Amino acid sequence: MAALLERTAGPERRMADALRALAIDAVEAAKSGHPGMPMGMADVATVLWTRALKFDAADPRWPDRDRFVLSAGHGSMLLYALLHLTGHAGMEMEELRNFRQLGSRTAGHPEFGEHPGIETTTGPLGQGLANAVGMAIAERMLAARFGRSLVDHRTWVIASDGDLMEGISHEAASLAGHLRLAKLTVLFDDNGISIDGSTGLSCSDDVLKRFASYGWATKRIDGHDHAEIAGALGYAIRSGRPTLIACRTVIGFGAPTKAGSAAAHGAPLGPEEAQAAKRALGWDYPPFTVPAEIAAAWAEAGRRGARDRLAWLRRMQRSPLRAEFERVLQGRLPDEWRAGLDAWKQAVASERPKLATRQASQKALEALAPAIPELVGGSADLTGSNLTHVKAMGTVSPGNWGGRHIHWGVREHAMAAAMNGIALHGGLIPYGGTFLVFSDYMRPAIRLAALMRQRVVYVLTHDSIGLGEDGPTHQPVEHLASLRAIPNLYVFRPADAVETAEAWALALARSDGPSVLALTRQPVPTLRTTHTPENLTARGGYVLLEASGQRQATLIATGSEVAIAVAAREILEAAGIATAVVSMPCFELFLRQDEATQAMILGGGLRVGIEAAVSLGWDRVLGLSGLFIGMSGFGASGPYEKLYRHFGITAEAVAGAVLRRLGRDPSE
Repeated sequence: MAALLERTAGPERRMADALRALAIDAVEAAKSGHPGMPMGMADVATVLWTRALKFDAADPRWPDRDRFVLSAGHGSMLLYALLHLTGHAGMEMEELRNFRQLGSRTAGHPEFGEHPGIETTTGPLGQGLANAVGMAIAERMLAARFGRSLVDHRTWVIASDGDLMEGISHEAASLAGHLRLAKLTVLFDDNGISIDGSTGLSCSDDVLKRFASYGWATKRIDGHDHAEIAGALGYAIRSGRPTLIACRTVIGFGAPTKAGSAAAHGAPLGPEEAQAAKRALGWDYPPFTVPAEIAAAWAEAGRRGARDRLAWLRRMQRSPLRAEFERVLQGRLPDEWRAGLDAWKQAVASERPKLATRQASQKALEALAPAIPELVGGSADLTGSNLTHVKAMGTVSPGNWGGRHIHWGVREHAMAAAMNGIALHGGLIPYGGTFLVFSDYMRPAIRLAALMRQRVVYVLTHDSIGLGEDGPTHQPVEHLASLRAIPNLYVFRPADAVETAEAWALALARSDGPSVLALTRQPVPTLRTTHTPENLTARGGYVLLEASGQRQATLIATGSEVAIAVAAREILEAAGIATAVVSMPCFELFLRQDEATQAMILGGGLRVGIEAAVSLGWDRVLGLSGLFIGMSGFGASGPYEKLYRHFGITAEAVAGAVLRRLGRDPSE
């Protein structure tokens, strides 16, 4: 260690030592955290932020800044120290002192929204890298539309061994190589240590060969040699392919007994080791103290991009595309964007087609895509099934960024995480399709979209046993409940083409979180046959058909089962049971209404829930005395009509259950 410290001495090393010292101090003060990665990657981060990264601390949201993603989010103190030292307002030393404390901006893992210099929420390993792929895609797509004078920046990632072990990294890196995202660079903290110890315990990949096989440029360097680091950054900037730089580092660099070991990874060094590390680094200053000359050098680095930003502002002032560029970056939808969709909705009510809601979704997209040029989407290799492609959008391919449809391949997890990156970048609204059952592969990224409050739309088709012959492996009986459990995620399950159009309108108008559209494979009848300018789906649940008298029962259904509820109502009304039907396309919106409105919609009689899925979560609207008609286990393989009869989800079964609960013999 002494020889390494001597070999890396120099002015920039002192700047890197400031990062190390602040990481040590903050983790010690918090009595928890991960000091090892910030200490090991401080040299790489210093060279990147002082020589290559395009940013201006005076305006951390400057649209043409480079994006910096700390995918190894456990090393969050590296990012916080960088933001502090480069002079970002809102990241004063007091925030570092309050590292990992309630109410501070310096959470245990970086959280988007806590500070404008934090580009994305990271922590679950691999997510940040995949977000960065989405950011790099967004940069290329926007550059194709607005030109390089307004959009010309790079995306940089610091990733750990753990990031690259996660399966999502394989998916995302493969896609990035295929698309030749040349302005994406991953700085791999190649320290050979994980929580359990040496990465050799579980991994023997040749990472460089792996990335080379994806089509990346690769380079291995000494991550503590500033000249090598600078040379590698230049290599990445000149490359015509995405670049992986494997930075051989020592975790916990400077710590006398813990450096290079798992002991430096996820716990404070301890007072004695912390002091010894500082002595080894020659850092003889009190905690949370940076000497003036080092602070000044970092402040200068924070101002380094001011000239580039001002030049960009002048270009934007002169650009004829300025108004449109500002609109899309602000996330404002175009004027009259609903016109085509509203016309389609009105036509559906009049023509009353029998359509699968996945087909209705494609019709909605055909109305929306011309009206919203920033709407971009695709599918995880199920385009013909999810119906997410509109011909007029064109297709993205390597070297061709003028299209708006992305073929994600069989990469559901990377698709969802990259869509987060596209949304976070700004200027585009992403949607992506797959089967609802495969939302399990996407869930970590969906959860982060909800946490970060990003406008992302998931088109999840084949939403129940109604998909039929593909059988229980593809029938998502538990997935609606699982998705409804995610805070700030709207789950729409529309009953017909009218509700599908309304759900699309709500998903796109929503700017504070993601939405799921759960759509049928099988055709369903149009139930809303009288056009209403009001978006009834916005209520979450509403009375589709009122009872003929004082309600004795209310049938509450979603999606394809609303038609079953309508047919069951006819049977019950004929039997003298006054029955209403409530369509419940979005639980989350319904439960936001006041209790009096909810009670009025649900009524005082017997409440019956109908959904071709498990009952978990339905108690919120059914109460303790309600009935549920649905699935109690997995599905089966067969034609969907026979499956509904087999599992007892039919109008006759619903009516019979209601009659029995009300003390009537269904055979009468």
